[in-house]
This record gives sequence, C-alpha cells and structure tokens, in this order.
Amino acid sequence: MDHLIGESGELGWVSLKALLLYLTAVIGFRLGERRTLIEMSPFDFVAAVAVGAIVGRVPNASTTSYLAGAVTLVTLLLAHRIITQLRYFPSIADLVDPPPRVLIAHGQVLKGELRQCGLTLNDLHGLLRQRGVEDLREVQFVICEQRGQISIIRQKDRTDTDSSLIRDIVARISSPP
Repeated sequence: MDHLIGESGELGWVSLKALLLYLTAVIGFRLGERRTLIEMSPFDFVAAVAVGAIVGRVPNASTTSYLAGAVTLVTLLLAHRIITQLRYFPSIADLVDPPPRVLIAHGQVLKGELRQCGLTLNDLHGLLRQRGVEDLREVQFVICEQRGQISIIRQKDRTDTDSSLIRDIVARISSPP
C-alpha cells in the first residue's frame, strides 16, 4: 500500500518542491533565449515539459508513490492555471512574458535586439526568405513576438508608419527599458 500512497507527511514538501521548481524553470526560460520556446510562452513550455517528465518518471520510480506524483502534477497544473490568470494584470504579465522585440526598423537590422532573441543574422535572413522578402528595403519592421513568432511589416507608400498595433513596440527602440 505504501507504493500507492507513500508517506503522507512528505506530500506538502513534494508540492512545495514542485511549485518552486516550476517557478524556477519559468524564470529561467523567461531570462533565456526565445528560440528554445518554439512558439510557446515560457510558462507553457515549462508546464508541458514538467508534465511530460512527471508522467514519464513517476511510474518507473520505485521510491516515488503515485500519490506523490499526482500531487506534483496537480501542483504544477494549478501553478500554471494561476499564472495564466495572473497574466491579466500588466505587472505580472511583464514579469512572465518576454516583450516583443524589433529586429529590423526601416530596413536596418538591430543587432542587439537580434542577440536578445538568440538569433543570428543568418537566422533572420532565412526567416525573411521563407516569407518572400528579397531585400531589407522591402521591410519596415520585423518583430520577434512574445511567443517567438516573427512578424513582418512591409514598407508602404504612406508616411505615417507607426500604426496602433506596433506603436508601443517601436517606442522601445528610442527608449529602452
């Protein structure tokens, strides 16, 4: 019976360790490069990997009971749910979600921003080619979005180029955080 239930006194510590490890992983991925995340937010990626690790490890670990694994899994899923809800508060969203970054502005590559996203110039050129861009002069802005996708805003014939969708992001170019 101990293999199913384990020691009930350890469940609080298992839950606390799971929560602390989850938060540590979210912070680690938040501070890390976005290319690792594919198109997931940091906390979604951590939750997916953690759930996979728990589901893969607990059944095969002779020293870990099902109940301890279930408590770990539920703790992580609840932490994910809570962070998802807390992201509606801008101050929390700023901590959890990486900001969008402008990689190209008016045809000029911003190498510091490119580096912040963990991309090389060759990576950027490949992404542009995949989207049919043949010349940087065709591009007004390239933005690395919060989930790692690349948005391309092409040059237009008008002079007011900063629409409401990109105004906040473009403002960061002239005034870094």
